[in-house]
Amino acid sequence: MPDLEKALAEITLIRSQMARGMEFRGLGAATLAATGGLALLGALAQALWLEEPARHVESYLVLWLGIAAASVLLIGVETVTRTARAHSGLAQEMIVAAIEQFVPAAVAGALMTFVLYETAPMVLWTLPGLWQIVFGLGVFASRSSLPPAIASAGVWYLASGLACLATAGGDHAFSPWAMGLPFGIGQMLIALIVHRQGGGADGEA
Repeated sequence: MPDLEKALAEITLIRSQMARGMEFRGLGAATLAATGGLALLGALAQALWLEEPARHVESYLVLWLGIAAASVLLIGVETVTRTARAHSGLAQEMIVAAIEQFVPAAVAGALMTFVLYETAPMVLWTLPGLWQIVFGLGVFASRSSLPPAIASAGVWYLASGLACLATAGGDHAFSPWAMGLPFGIGQMLIALIVHRQGGGADGEA
């Protein structure tokens, strides 16, 4: 029995290593582009209905964290179905490997948001820039399993995040376009990269 358990553990390890060495094809371009569209719609919604976000930070956070959650849900549901077709027997290992690469950045972003909200509300205006930088680091962390050109999206998010920190204070704090444009353009860029690599329309293997 111990020999069987050891053999099963070795097989699991081999499958996991294989998954980390393969290009992940569970992302669909149309869904990625849709999340960029959500960011632009979020900016428009904020511009129309949240005129003084600095005085209503909770509403601002609910709006953008809600958009982030909706984007994660869209990508997650489609990724599961695409990965089952594209990677067949390694689907579970491929999904776990992809999650492991991006999750540290996502957790760091969530914890950073909570800490700033609880202890330093006066600097919450930095969140759009910080979110973009953290997201860019997550993109870089995932580049080993995605098309090489994905690094350009990571550069975009790092650059836009730094630019946001440099310019989005004072009267421009919590500008809707400090979130809408960087994430709208960034997600469209990732969608284009995935499409060119063969991740075309959703539903294709």
